[in-house]
Amino acid sequence: MLEIERKFLLDSDPKQLIQEGVITFLSEQRIEQTYLALDEQQEVRVRRLVDLTTDEVTYTHTFKSGNGLMREEIEYAITASIYEQLMSGRKLIPLTKNRITAQRGERIVEIDIYDQIQLTVLEVEFDSEDDALTFVPPAWFGKDISSERQYSNKKVWRELQNGSLS
Repeated sequence: MLEIERKFLLDSDPKQLIQEGVITFLSEQRIEQTYLALDEQQEVRVRRLVDLTTDEVTYTHTFKSGNGLMREEIEYAITASIYEQLMSGRKLIPLTKNRITAQRGERIVEIDIYDQIQLTVLEVEFDSEDDALTFVPPAWFGKDISSERQYSNKKVWRELQNGSLS
């Protein structure tokens, strides 16, 4: 499947945006994300996701290829047992964040609030490259960081493993 998304450096407080009715809250998840393999063009990761409303826990295994606006993504659910086996003995530090999923008009936005660094990123997914390129974001979305690798999850995760974030 092709993932087409743009990312923005959100300066606003997501909870305030919800209170003011700028966006409509849909759900919130707690995410622990760990990379099992990665290079400049590909990544393999696992996630433990907790729905903060229902406390339901799910696990995913994801392969991504490419960088920037459009990337190939294959994601599927795995069991807790497989997740634990993949994580067992690796001594890897997961990247942790809360993800608020909200609606703004016809669009769904995902807002990631990271724990280990001061960073809040808003993501919008699109059906086509044309749709993504012609999309005009509101000013409150913040700076477009879609092609800026220093904000990528895998870069931040690598820094965590090297101890350069603490």
